[in-house]
Amino acid sequence: MIDRITPRRTRVGLVSGGLGAYWPQFPSLLPQLQASARRVAARLSEMDCEVVDAGFVSDAAEGAAAAEKLRVAGCDLIIGFLTTYLTSSMLAPVAQRSGAPVLLLNLQPTEAMDHETFDTGAWLAYCGACPLPEMANAFRRLGVEFRSVSGYLEDERAWTRIGRWIRAAGVAAALRHGRHGLLGHLYPGMMDVSTDPTLVSAQLGGHVEILEIDDLRVRAEKVTDAETAARVALAREVFTVDESVVDEDFAWGARVSVALDRLVEDFALDSLAYYHRGLDGETHERVGAGFILGASLLTARGIPAVGEFELRTSLAMLIMDRLGAGGSFTELQALNFRDNVVEMGHDGPAHLGISARKPLLRGLGVYHGKRGWGVSVEFDVRHGPVTLCGLGQGRDGTFTIVASEGTVVPGPLLRIGNTTSRVDFGCDPGEWTDAWSASGIAHHWALGTGHRVAELTAVADLLGLELTVVRP
Repeated sequence: MIDRITPRRTRVGLVSGGLGAYWPQFPSLLPQLQASARRVAARLSEMDCEVVDAGFVSDAAEGAAAAEKLRVAGCDLIIGFLTTYLTSSMLAPVAQRSGAPVLLLNLQPTEAMDHETFDTGAWLAYCGACPLPEMANAFRRLGVEFRSVSGYLEDERAWTRIGRWIRAAGVAAALRHGRHGLLGHLYPGMMDVSTDPTLVSAQLGGHVEILEIDDLRVRAEKVTDAETAARVALAREVFTVDESVVDEDFAWGARVSVALDRLVEDFALDSLAYYHRGLDGETHERVGAGFILGASLLTARGIPAVGEFELRTSLAMLIMDRLGAGGSFTELQALNFRDNVVEMGHDGPAHLGISARKPLLRGLGVYHGKRGWGVSVEFDVRHGPVTLCGLGQGRDGTFTIVASEGTVVPGPLLRIGNTTSRVDFGCDPGEWTDAWSASGIAHHWALGTGHRVAELTAVADLLGLELTVVRP
């Protein structure tokens, strides 16, 4: 019922190679290696990415030509396939010129050689491991980060790791090309939430668009009654509407939802963080209180929208969404020492795609700690493995990724218009809470489905950020 956006496809450059001196010595070797290169290209194309194939290189001059082709292509990740031994001079220009991270593949034809029948030419097709330490040393001396995956052509363990790097490259590209809306003002007193937008562009790339509450107010005033009614009808399909919902508040939330869609479209936003306090029921307060329905629908479409001016959490939600994990606005709510779970969630916008059941729309006469009233979203995250992901920030302004894996388990939940989940981290909830709080995380983060630390490790590597994992 909710059409997700189509994100920009990850662009992967591929260059394969081997030492040209071998070709006249072993005439059947090159065709075999080229067939392997075609197989790698085909597997990469199945991973929902755009593959720019620079071909097969046999010497340093051909490597330089491939480097230029990949530089112009603007790739998010460069993959170098070591089909056999090749000199580091053949891949050095690829690593230096593209400006994209490089992943080297050492995928031999099968699990093992047939030692009884292999001659030198047959062995050389299994020799991609030989240049790997050479590449690592050369890359280090060139100031290029080194990463690799070793296995064989149909090794699904290796392809799982390759897929992890491609998804991480897509996340890095989403941040680098992203436009992130920041609407309103900081929730007064939340020192941990405050983020310098310039640091986002400096460390993650992308652009932070500064917006005002009037940018939304004016658009809300232009929404027609017919458009409002259509959005109410959509919401009735998406949500179970609780009897506490007041029709007038429902319609207002729907009107603001339509306006939010237009705001996102007009400013080409990939994420949105917002907060506006307002006063005594005036128009700006009503607009600020009307975000939750529309923000939840946007988040479900793949455009994370989050309250309390939480720019870093909107980016963490974007990371989790692009990993396929959802990513819902979350904070600590209470500790349950009887059941050994941590209860967490948040009032306001949530990622509907990870709800355990049809989400509930509840009417609230008051938003705790905020001005205004209206409708709010309530659900439990789908039971099973989950990962918390947030962006911390150090004294020097440097961002870090903070993560922890747990399991959402069933049990009693509050019915107060909040998302609430019971997360078991496999240890005393008090000890986990102390360790999580000491990690440098702020008091908000994204909660997504699946265990994602392995993927976040790759994301942190490509972004050049430190990753802190809180474990029992």
